[in-house]
Amino acid sequence: MLSPPSSPPGFPPGAPKAPPIFSVNARHHKRVRAAAGFADHDFLHRHAAQDVVDRLETVLKRFEHGVFYGPGAALTHGALTDAANVATATLMDEIPGPTGSMVAAPDALPLADQSADLFISAMALHATSDIPAALGEARRVLKPDGLLIAVFPGERTLHELRTALQTAEAAVTGKVAPRIAPFVAVKDGGALLQRAGFALPVADVMRIPIEYENPMRLFADLRGAGETSHLAAGAKGALRRDVLAKALDTYTHRYPGAQGGIHVTVELITLTGWAPDQSQPKPLKPGSAKTSMIDAIKGAKSGDRA
Repeated sequence: MLSPPSSPPGFPPGAPKAPPIFSVNARHHKRVRAAAGFADHDFLHRHAAQDVVDRLETVLKRFEHGVFYGPGAALTHGALTDAANVATATLMDEIPGPTGSMVAAPDALPLADQSADLFISAMALHATSDIPAALGEARRVLKPDGLLIAVFPGERTLHELRTALQTAEAAVTGKVAPRIAPFVAVKDGGALLQRAGFALPVADVMRIPIEYENPMRLFADLRGAGETSHLAAGAKGALRRDVLAKALDTYTHRYPGAQGGIHVTVELITLTGWAPDQSQPKPLKPGSAKTSMIDAIKGAKSGDRA
């Protein structure tokens, strides 16, 4: 199973890389610190895990071996049912985790080419500096007709918190530092899958409205899940107290919840794609249709009159 990885499709050796968006060391430190109490703050990861399992249950295919990667890997694997039809699995993450899981970077998996027929990325891509490389690694690991499912927070996630922090910092200090990571838009998901070499790409989004008693409870969940900012170019250290106070006040007044707390938006984007295989349906070549759209419409209208 273990093997030095070859180059993912579309990513030649030595290709130049953009500067990292995230600090890997900061990410690891925050996740390790949060690990002991993670189960008290993992409700969103559980939601994502159930979504993956629901999708697997609709696939009429037996998966002999699956790879489950990311903070939600153990939760997703634990939520599997007989209907999901996954025989064996390898659990992987960027930090040491549950017994039996392997530690690896998302863009450098110690797995042989075409060694799995299922790859699940569970709540990991949003914290990855090079998403195309991570998807390319998943593509490399999959056998022909292998399935990828990747779920992660999307573009509108925490937009209320982002606005409150920016508004408060600008008002108090006259400048703004990046404190909330950028998230991928669902409209870009299909392009990312195609770039990595996946066939039949699909990207969809689920919007999850959440209400907290106050912003401090939201901060506690983010810390407890190891999901506070680890931007490489982000602000260092804690917020100034006057900025924090202004941000809390701004959030409370701008985004009140229906029950008197605060409103929080979370988007979960799910990407699905298949490693190309001859058995998969192919689009018709341009000009190969035997019936024109106009004739089809005329025929349908004639049928209605009859």
